[in-house]
Amino acid sequence: MAKYELLKTEGEAKRGRFTTVHGVIETPVFMNVGTIGAIKGAVSTEDLEAIGTQVQLSNTYHLHVRPGDGIVKQMGGLHEFMSWKKPILTDSGGFQVFSLAGLRKIKEEGVYFNSHVDGRKIFMGPEESMQIQSNLGSTIAMAFDECAPHPCTREYMQQSVDRTTRWLERCKREMARLNSLEDTVNKEQLLFGINQGGTFEDIRIEHAKKISEMDLDGYALGGLAVGESHEEMYRIIESTVPYLPKDKPTYLMGVGTPANILEAVDRGIDFFDCVYPSRNGRHGHAYTRFGKMNLQNAKYETDSRPIEEGCQCPVCRRYSRSYVRHLLKAKEMLGMRFLVLHNLYFYNHLMEDIRGALDAGRYKEFKAERLELLKTYGE
Repeated sequence: MAKYELLKTEGEAKRGRFTTVHGVIETPVFMNVGTIGAIKGAVSTEDLEAIGTQVQLSNTYHLHVRPGDGIVKQMGGLHEFMSWKKPILTDSGGFQVFSLAGLRKIKEEGVYFNSHVDGRKIFMGPEESMQIQSNLGSTIAMAFDECAPHPCTREYMQQSVDRTTRWLERCKREMARLNSLEDTVNKEQLLFGINQGGTFEDIRIEHAKKISEMDLDGYALGGLAVGESHEEMYRIIESTVPYLPKDKPTYLMGVGTPANILEAVDRGIDFFDCVYPSRNGRHGHAYTRFGKMNLQNAKYETDSRPIEEGCQCPVCRRYSRSYVRHLLKAKEMLGMRFLVLHNLYFYNHLMEDIRGALDAGRYKEFKAERLELLKTYGE
């Protein structure tokens, strides 16, 4: 069974170790986003191993639509299918369902919506989400919740959060049932609950208290980074995290920039995921200690330096800014692949540096230094 050890704290910041059936996760950790069982940008499992990836995140809804979770189960589960032996977290599909706003109808039993691929009618509720994730056999399954729109009325938010709590109870029951079945891919599958409440501090806190009583394997903050300011997001993290169990991992969903991560670690977050490194990489943007740089810029045309001097990623060890820029300009897939690889390496190793600073008891200074450095190119 999973075990979370709190190795060290510095203020609210946590340095942890999460032991799962698929291996140990050192936290704080950044999860590399492989939505459909692959990182966009032609990045292979070998690449991910080489750049220090600890956890991959895949999407329940997308894999349910294509190739179908039944097929993934037949192929031995997602770990076998992707040939990835380390931990995988699957999100519940809730966020995707709710982002297809025009195509859905929310009821107490779940959500009726149309597939974005072929328009066919799909129903997903807590039980269905758990069943799909059980078929995928991920290490960590996320509870099915509603990510309420931002902004929305207090009344709507309260109703939505209450329903999310009822859905969480159903998720927990269904997962216990699925984990006890003979043909379940991963009988040790873990369940993380999701705290919601938008920017309503009191709703967030009340919800955090309620779900903490359910004794889940971990807890996430959802519904942030959806349009509110960074300051609002930090305020909500700061006020909510103290009401979640200290002896369980905390996960901030869909966040974020290097600066967001540095700030959120300081407020007690263990797990992060975000599409920024891969999405921005595919658009020619590289993350570095000095901020983000746009490799499409003409000033890099004859620049023989690596993307970031001193970086040990496979790209920086061998290729110049000039060459990477040429590939991007020529619309050569290799250019995108190089930048995605560099960016994921940067994120994975930023987390390594964060863990090192926490181990050394100097996170406050480290955070200040890094935030200052990030301003060099402008974040």
